[in-house]
Amino acid sequence: MPHLLHIDSSIKGDESVSRKLTARAVAAWRAAHPDGTVTYRDLGKNPVPHLDDNGGTARQTPVDQHTPAQAESWQLSERLIAEVREADAIVLGLPLYNYGAPSSVKAWVDHLLAPGLSYDPSTGTGLLEGRDLIVIGSRGGGYGPGTPRHGWDHVTPWLPHALAATGLEPRFITAELTLASVVPAMAELIPLAEKSLAEAEKEIDALWATLPV
Repeated sequence: MPHLLHIDSSIKGDESVSRKLTARAVAAWRAAHPDGTVTYRDLGKNPVPHLDDNGGTARQTPVDQHTPAQAESWQLSERLIAEVREADAIVLGLPLYNYGAPSSVKAWVDHLLAPGLSYDPSTGTGLLEGRDLIVIGSRGGGYGPGTPRHGWDHVTPWLPHALAATGLEPRFITAELTLASVVPAMAELIPLAEKSLAEAEKEIDALWATLPV
């Protein structure tokens, strides 16, 4: 039975563009997999704890020698990795905050990097490859070539590198200029924002579209 892991991370609630787009992606996946199941994790409302010294040292200590605090952190990593391992596809909503990823997503990624669970430390082989990771991005401004802040998007180059050890390879679908409708100084960019959103929606709708017979 096909299984999807759906993750949101926006802290903007009903105003979130990335949440609306991930919901659209999940609806498209369900339409293509009517017998499929979905696991949902909301990092925006219920963030996982960042790795502290207990979580860090748990990765360097044999499991049977863990302190209670180390065991708690390691067991959370086990659960998060199991969610990924059980999924055939993953939809991750990833807004750009202060030119980087939400700290909740960084914490989630840090938990995914666990020797023996997500990668083989002796060979460097990723143990989570073969899953379709669709990252639905949203950016309040424009960061493409020719824009004043080209190169200020530190999410898109970071995530593939951060997950490389696990074997996960993200594919990005991004809506830009999402603040154009609420920031007066960006009003002239509203048509470009609408075009970017429409293109993202079109890409999402085509992800699992049924091929013609």
